[in-house]
Formats: sequence, C-alpha cells, structure tokens
Amino acid sequence: MLNQKEILSTIAMIDQQHLDIRTITMGISLLSCCDPDAKKACDKIYEKITRYAEKLVKTGEDIQHEFGIPIVNKRISVTPMALVAGASETEDYVPFALALDRAAKTCGVNFIGGYSALVQKGMTLADEKLIRSIPEALDRTELVCSSINVGSTRAGINMDAVKLMGRIIKDTAARTADRDGLGCAKLVVFCNAVEDNPFMAGAFHGVGEAERVINVGVSGPGVVYHALQSVKGQPLDVVAETVKKTAFQVTRMGQLVAKEASSRLDTPFGIVDLSLAPTPAIGDSVARILEEMGLEVCGTHGTTAALALLNDAVKKGGVMASNHVGGLSGAFIPVSEDDGMIHAAECGCLTIEKLEAMTAVCSVGIDMVIIPGDTIPAVISALIADEAAIGMVNSKTTAVRVIPAIGRKAGEILDFGGLLGYGPIMPINQRDPSVFINRGGRLPAPMQSLKN
Repeated sequence: MLNQKEILSTIAMIDQQHLDIRTITMGISLLSCCDPDAKKACDKIYEKITRYAEKLVKTGEDIQHEFGIPIVNKRISVTPMALVAGASETEDYVPFALALDRAAKTCGVNFIGGYSALVQKGMTLADEKLIRSIPEALDRTELVCSSINVGSTRAGINMDAVKLMGRIIKDTAARTADRDGLGCAKLVVFCNAVEDNPFMAGAFHGVGEAERVINVGVSGPGVVYHALQSVKGQPLDVVAETVKKTAFQVTRMGQLVAKEASSRLDTPFGIVDLSLAPTPAIGDSVARILEEMGLEVCGTHGTTAALALLNDAVKKGGVMASNHVGGLSGAFIPVSEDDGMIHAAECGCLTIEKLEAMTAVCSVGIDMVIIPGDTIPAVISALIADEAAIGMVNSKTTAVRVIPAIGRKAGEILDFGGLLGYGPIMPINQRDPSVFINRGGRLPAPMQSLKN
C-alpha cells in the first residue's frame, strides 16, 4: 500500500526531476514470415507487425493520460532480419528494411529495431548480405535501426565481422553525410548483445523470446541526481544505498506501466529495463550524477569508480523491485545525449580513452561518439575490437555507436537535434592498426567461457 509521502515523492519525480518511461517496446517474432519469395516475405512482415502493434501507440498514450506518467517513446523490435531474409532467394535485402520502415510508420512508432545479424562465431551468407546492405538500408529508411553482434564470452570475437563493420560504419556515414551521418546513430555493434533490450538502436527480438512481448525501459538520471543532493558529504555506502532505494521506486513505476500495457495489448509482459538513459535536457544527465558524488568534471580520475558504484546500485535496486528486470539495466553514457558528457568532452576532460575505461563498468559502451570524418575504417574496427574484448572478458554487454563526421575535424560541433542531441567531434588515435585488423579469424573465447 502506498502512503501519502510515497505518492507525493513520485509526483515530484515526474514533475520536477525528469522521471519518465523512456520506451514501451513491443517485441515481435517474424520467423513465421520466412518465404522463398522476397516480396511475399516483405508483405508478411508488414502485415504481421501492423496487426500486432496496431494499438501500441494509442495504448501508450492512454496509459500516460490516465496515470500521469510521461511515456516518451513507443517502439517495436523484431527477430534479427538476417534469420528471416535468409529464407528468401534474393541478393538484395534492402526491401526488408523498407518493409520494416513502412510498418513502423503505419503503426506510428518512433523506431523499429531488428535489422540485425548475430555473427559472433561466423557469418552465414544471409548475415553477410544483410551487413553489406546496411549503408543503403539506413540511407533509404527513417525509422529502422540496425545492430550486429560480433562477439560473446562464449564464442570469442569474430574479427572478420569486426573488420567489415569498420567499413560499413564509414560507408553509412558517407551515404548519410547530407544528414550529418545520421545513419550511424541508428547502427550499433555489440558484444554479448541481449535478446530483450527495449532501447534503440540495439533492440531486437531474440529467438528465445515469445511470439510477442512487452518490454519497458525506464529512465531517471534526474531523480538519482536529486536524491544524492540530500546526502552531500556522506560516505559512499550512503550514496550507494540512496541510489539503490531510488532505483527501487523507479522500477516499481516501470513495472506498473509494463503490466498495464501488457494487459491492454493482450501481450505477455517481458522485462523492465532500468537504465539511466540521459537526454540533452538540463537535469537529465548521468555525468552530473557522477559530479554530484564529488568529481569536479566527468572524465577526471575517479570517474570509473563512481560509475561502477552507480551502475551496481541501480541493478541492486531494480532487482529488489521486480522479478523481471532485464535488458541492459544500468547507466548509459551516450556522449551527444548527455548534457554533462557534452560539457566534459568540450573542455577536453572526457576523452575516448577514458570512455573506453568507463565502459568496463557501465551498461553499454562507446555510445553516440562523434569522430573525425577522415578516420580510416581500420581504426573504427580496432575500436570495436577493443570494446568487444572488454565485454568478452568481463562477461558483460559492450557496444560501439560512433558517427564519423564526413568533411569535419575534431573540435567542431555536430547537432542531430531531439533525443540524439549534439556534441563535439572528439579526437581519436589515428595510428594505423590495419595489419592487426587484416589478420581476421577469430579472437578465442576466454577461460571464463568454460563453465559447463
């Protein structure tokens, strides 16, 4: 039973501290849409998505109106498209992306994820066709997001896929250069990708999931920041306990919305993803939380330790609040989407090398980082390899989402607008790792993969 204090506290979180449901994401299996005829497969895909997700947006709006809880995005994730398109006798996979885009627009959602391939141990012909189609697919669509899983703790790292993705990211940036490389903001490369992630650009509906499912992503950096203002000067144990209690409250709200959406849409409830996902808005920043703990600027020494505390406490609080916490559930550090990260990068305190260290303890990885347009593909591949190695060895999800700013140099500003934000083009080590990357093959799985 909620008491008056808890109710008033939740109202304050929503009205003053940027607490919201960042996304209600419906995951849909498209395995039943496989067909040797590519056009028939695309028609099946469009029909199934629009039938299942027909009321998704209206349901989200109704819940927001009735409960007074902001629901920022309504999204769809689907089975990795390489698994579906692989059944069709075609060399051109772009029509599958167009079908997804058309379905997303019909349903009125913000994004649709799942133009994806899982290649951690090797690439099938379908996987490679899909990967090579990504630049054109993201150029010709507006709402489609793409993700590629190139490694896992169990399988190691597919270095052939890592090499290819460096080129694909550069080509995607070039094809969407008239939109400041926007295609790359919808493309992420994973190690240890999760099957129930509701957040874009990495969401896809895993093959171990049900026919359809509702996953909810909650976000509340502003709430955590506000809570920490009440424990200034207290020991870090108190800081951790405060974050944990706050995460508990936020997760309970997320579970309430998830179960309500599940009931109204007659779709099983999957998970609540309690990720502190920042926005460019003032007061909605993960970096500012770390600074509230006592750091002068995010990126200085101590940042990785503070982030480790935050990430751990968020997970513990979420698990206390729900039996179905999943997805990524931790702290995101997307540079262009976080007011504090933007400031830290602009003043030179936050570097790509420091971000790489931070990714060893946070939810994802090198995220929404803008790099100079003349960066060669091998450097991008090497950055992916480094991040994948951190994820593989530490049995955690890591990712790279970088935007090469074609024709731009370090220090200039790129502005995407909206939730994608803006940020400085960050300098990156341009020494050539091509000889290493061109070796290809597979980086072997670590000892901790042998758990049976």
